[in-house]
Formats: sequence, structure tokens, C-alpha cells
Amino acid sequence: MENLPRRPGKIFFGKQKIKCYFDRNTPKDRQGKGFSGDYGISDMEKEQYVIGVDYGTDSVRSIIADASNGREVASAVFFYPRWKQGLYCDPASNRFRQHPLDYIEGLEHTLLTCLSEAGPAVAARVRAISVDTTGSSPVAVDQSGTPLALVPGFEQNPNAMFVLWKDHTAVREAAAINAHAMTFPTNYLQFVGGIYSSEWFWAKLLHVLREDEAVRKACHSWVEHCDWIPFLLTGGDRVSGMRRSVCSAGHKALWATEFGGLPPDAWFSSLDPLLKGFTARLFTQTYTSDQPAGTLSAEWAARLGLSTGVIVGVGAFDAHMGAVGGQIEPYHLSKVMGTSTCDMLVAPLQEVNGKLVRGICGQVPGSVIPGMMGMEAGQSAFGDAYAWFRNILAWPMNQFLPADEAAGYADRIIPAMSRLAAALPVDEHSELALDWFNGRRTPDANQVLKGAVTGLSLGTDAPRIFRAIVEATCFGAKSIVDRFIQEGIPVKGLIGLGGVAKKSPFIMQMMADTMNMPIRIHRSEQTCALGAAMFAATACGIYPKVEDAMDAMGQGFDAEYRPDGSKAAVYATRFRKYEQLGQFIENNTNA
Repeated sequence: MENLPRRPGKIFFGKQKIKCYFDRNTPKDRQGKGFSGDYGISDMEKEQYVIGVDYGTDSVRSIIADASNGREVASAVFFYPRWKQGLYCDPASNRFRQHPLDYIEGLEHTLLTCLSEAGPAVAARVRAISVDTTGSSPVAVDQSGTPLALVPGFEQNPNAMFVLWKDHTAVREAAAINAHAMTFPTNYLQFVGGIYSSEWFWAKLLHVLREDEAVRKACHSWVEHCDWIPFLLTGGDRVSGMRRSVCSAGHKALWATEFGGLPPDAWFSSLDPLLKGFTARLFTQTYTSDQPAGTLSAEWAARLGLSTGVIVGVGAFDAHMGAVGGQIEPYHLSKVMGTSTCDMLVAPLQEVNGKLVRGICGQVPGSVIPGMMGMEAGQSAFGDAYAWFRNILAWPMNQFLPADEAAGYADRIIPAMSRLAAALPVDEHSELALDWFNGRRTPDANQVLKGAVTGLSLGTDAPRIFRAIVEATCFGAKSIVDRFIQEGIPVKGLIGLGGVAKKSPFIMQMMADTMNMPIRIHRSEQTCALGAAMFAATACGIYPKVEDAMDAMGQGFDAEYRPDGSKAAVYATRFRKYEQLGQFIENNTNA
């Protein structure tokens, strides 16, 4: 082919324009079709790859994706070893901490595995890496930006580690923040739904400062996981130079352009003198995730066998990038369903200007898609509620059987119960549950609330209880949709993402029936990692906008669950009973 006469031309690879050369004998109507070697397109020009890294609750997963079409070239998963052993956690007190070494080891392992699987030709063409993480999962750092758990003397101190999103040790601090906010003329909670949660940035910081004098003295700043990983990859050595994500800053740390950044120091120092001067050690500027955080450091380039020219994008939370990976559309609620749910909705800024939605987890311009309003809600326990019931049922097996045998039985419990529960008739008077097993995230955050199951009788069996718990999680999802609609934000459709959405037809059909709305299930198994890859492709300039990356790299939908209209009336009645049960539990909790 090298000796054929050639002439220059252009093709579009996804949204990307690529220079190429055509055989002079190639008809014009075939130019650029098929992208085969017959057209003389240089492999180096047509093949570009990006990496998406997704930090979940139990593991980190990385993928290498073809930037032209989103095809997954390689993937790897790493389960956090310290977390798996239950180290540094105390579920009885709602303390859940993760060691930064779990994150670093997982990052290196998954990236090296992916690059080995993909081969050196792909590694040579990796253009960018972007990262998503759980959140709010912050950590105390020193002036260099090093988490204190990596500093001598703090290696085994849970307060020096990342405070995981599901950690609720800061309930008292969140209540103090909410009460304090009422005393100021400016409502600094207006963009986070009016209620501050114990799952978030400032409540967790104040709790750690109050509880641990050694950490308090060593803590120079407070950093979200999604901001720290890009900082690590780019070789950051001063926390003041860290690029903070508008996603984490706006949804969890009370940052807003309307305030000129964070609330003033006086607001925090009058809440507790321990916070005096802290805002000066945090940040004023934030960045959307289509922007670069920097380039891969020489150290990490050497560890991974990549170029120092690889762009590292600004990070964000998993559900926000997952919504992009799942091809979110305006006014469609994108539900990332795993241990908890995080629900994302985007809308054009001009259409929602001035609208504030009570009781959600924030509304922040650019937090999901730059140029659009990003709104977040969610449930504190979703898959965790099912896992709790499974663990209850598996207790005898764990006590009396060998570990491998017990685990095998436990893995079969939920699929078996799902089959039996799906066959049960919908009855207005059957068992009813409340899904607040880990508190209530939205609407109206309250992490001290508890779950409940009512209507039990001697005829109640495990599938009936399981069905009630599944129904409760679906009713919790409906409460979120209803709140958006009540506040003037329409919900035109549902998009299901994540492990539960992919694995459980029973739960997804229940979701469609209780919501009385269809729900589409995205094809990708790794929407969060794919969303991170889309942002990587945008941060390095392959695509001008993340919407273009979504169009080119999106994998589409492979299932849709439509509601059974014959069940709408009975579910409407049961939902009213769910709300009444919730009001009873909340009243008694408050009392």
C-alpha cells in the first residue's frame, strides 16, 4: 500500500476529525467508510485510548476505552484488602473508614493489569485518565496534601483516614450546622436542599477535629477523595495547588458562585472555634471535570509505563460521572443503584434559574455536564438493605458451616428469594417496610432514622419480608421523584445504572410498577468508569464537549421495564401507607 498514489482527505471518527490519505482510485462515496487499512489511515492517527477509574465502596475498577466508540479494550477490579477485613470500621457506631493505601494499591494494580491486557500498542496511545470516587469521602491532609494515615504516627488512626460516604459519626455536627444556619441572614444551605447531612464534608471535618486532638493539630486541610487521586497522579506536592472539583465543592462543601466561594470564615468560626481560619486553607476556585488537573507525573508514568504527556482530568463523584456514562438526558432521572443510590438530574440552566428544590443533595451548575444544572438526590441504603437481610438469613450457615460452603449458600439467597417474591400477589394488606436502614439521604436528610417492617404474622416467610424491603426501596425512589415534581422540576423518564439495575429484573420491574413509569437499563456494565473515560476524552481535547463524547462513546440501552397498569391502584394505596409508616417512625425518632 505504501507505493500507491495517495491524496489527502478527512474522515470523522466519532465527532473527531482525522487527517488521512486515500488511494487515488478509491471512489469518493467510499472514502472514510469501514476505516480499513485499504484507505491508508495511519493507526497512530485513528486509534486513541482513554482510561476511566471508578472508586466504589468495596473496590476500584479501571477500564481502557477506545475513544472513538467507547469500546472497552481492557478492565480490572481490585477489592480493598483492609476494607474487606473490616479494619478501622465500627458498624455499631456507624464508623466507616478507608485507608489510603487501599486506594493507591488498587489504582496501581488495576491500571497495570489493564495496560498489560491491552498491550504496548494501546498503552502507547493512551491520551488521558479521569477518576470518579464515592463521596463525600474526605480525609485530613498535611500541607503537602499527604493524607495523615500515610504520615508516621498516624498509620493506624481511623481519624487520619478517608471518612467514607456512609460514615454517620457526624450526626451531632450536622445537626449543629443546620441549627446554626438558621441564625444567619444568608441561607448558606439553600443550594444543598436546605438540610446539611452527616454524610458531608463540613460535618465530618468538625467531628474529626472535635474527637481527635492529634489529628486536629496535624490537619492542614481537608480533601475529597475525588480531588486527591488526580492530585496524586499529577505529582502534587502542595495542597494549595490542588484543583478541586465543582462537583464535590458544590454538592458537599457549600461552595457557590453566589457566595463568592465558600461561606465566610465568620460563619464557621461562630459554629465552632475549631473551624476558625480553615476556609483559608481550603480553596476558592473550582473546576468542571472536562478540564485537565495536570499531566501524569514522572513517578506515575514510570510505574505505569505511560507517557508524562498523558492528561489527568479533574475528578468527580461516581454517580455524576456514571450519569454521563449512562447517557443522561435533560429531565431524566439517572439512578446509579448499588449499595446506596445516587440519583442525578440535569436541566438547562436558563430553564431552572431561580428554582430551589427542597431536601435534595444539592444543585450545582456544571457538576454533571458543564453548562447545565446538576441536581443530586439518593437513598442511603439500597443494595445494602438487601445485603442486610441476606446476612440475617445466612447467620446460621456462617456459624456452623465451613466458610467456603457458607459463602456459596449465601450467594444463592437473594436470587432464590427474588424468584419466589416475584410470584407473590400484590396485596394492599401484606407486609410493609421502610427503607431507612442507613438513615434517609433524600428527600430531607436525616441519618438517625431507622428502617422498619410491619404487618408480620405467623404466615410471613423470608420471600415476603424480602419483597416488602424491595418495595420499600422502590417507594423511597418514588419519594424522590415526587419531590422533584412538587418543586417544579419535571421527571420525564428513568435511567437505571449499576449492579442492581443490571442483575435484578425483579427489582427493576418493581421499580417500574411502583413508580408507574418505564425505566431503561443502560447496556454498559461499568457506566461510572465509562463516564470517567468520556471525561478523560474531553479533558485531553479529543472531543470539544462531554456531550460529544457521550454521543460517540455511549453504549446505549439493552432493556426497558414498563409498568403493569393493573397494579397502579394498589401500589398507590400501599405508597400512602409507606408514607404514614415513615411519618410515625420519624415522629417517634424526633420525640
